[in-house]
Amino acid sequence: MQMDKSPRFLVTGANGFVGQTLCSLLLRHGYKVRGAIRHAAITLSPGVSRVVVGEIDDQTDWSAALADVDIIIHLAARVHVMHETAQDALRAFRRTNVAGTENLARSAARCGVRRLVFVSSIKVNGEETIAGHPFNELDTPLPVDAYGISKWEAEQVLHRVAQETGLEEVIVRPPLVYGAGVKGNFAQMLKVLARGIPLPLASVRNLRSLVYIDNFVDALLLCAVHQQAVGQTYLVSDAEDISTADLLRQLGAAMGHSARLLPCSPALLKLAGRILGRSAQIDRLVGFLQVDSSKIRRDLGWIPPFTLKQGLNITAEWYREK
Repeated sequence: MQMDKSPRFLVTGANGFVGQTLCSLLLRHGYKVRGAIRHAAITLSPGVSRVVVGEIDDQTDWSAALADVDIIIHLAARVHVMHETAQDALRAFRRTNVAGTENLARSAARCGVRRLVFVSSIKVNGEETIAGHPFNELDTPLPVDAYGISKWEAEQVLHRVAQETGLEEVIVRPPLVYGAGVKGNFAQMLKVLARGIPLPLASVRNLRSLVYIDNFVDALLLCAVHQQAVGQTYLVSDAEDISTADLLRQLGAAMGHSARLLPCSPALLKLAGRILGRSAQIDRLVGFLQVDSSKIRRDLGWIPPFTLKQGLNITAEWYREK
């Protein structure tokens, strides 16, 4: 079910990994797209109008960005980092992710914006799952780190603003998003594979959910225009879980660099992680994190356009050409 007229979009974080792909998708569908950016030097794809908003916090002036906008997809955030430098990390996350989001939502309501789609994180649910028991939307939130806590608090703020103002809100919690242009740990994994570095992960039998970037932005667009999405929270994934070892094997095969995996028990890897002060990294490699994305399929009829294998192959091909 679509809205009755072609809506006009504002995308925050439009120059980011997800933002660029999302803007391209919106343009292909014929929507008018405005991208909110923090600095004048940032460029956006042709066809995307841009507006500089500066830093995102409770003082950001959104008036120019929100003029004639119907729908906001809010991607911009202070993101999770491996090596935090802020003395008070939670305060820094709250400034952008909580206070900044509330300011945007209230500004949107005043300007007559119809809907705000908020990109949260699976970290709101927690850091790991028990085998065979994936996260779902009914779970009691259990965020652990400052980033996850700030995203959960932002969700609660949005609920409150929606109740007070009538602004339509939709919350989407993705697991790791991958695809062409990916950075962070996934890009590091590709780099290790390309160099043929042996990894002691052959014995890992975990399962983790991922979401390919083109699947993710397709789900975001559906959440933006479908009437049944209003007031809902959705977990999204490719719906094909994979072990770390199999992920490496599939990526290696697609890159033409067979993964060199050595056997080592997960318990020993976790012990090594504690000794080396890298428990968080090891837990992500050997632990379970499964997502049940059946609600968005059931409510909105969403079907991921790409399979996990297709997404991994496209990502590997991008890295190989790069």
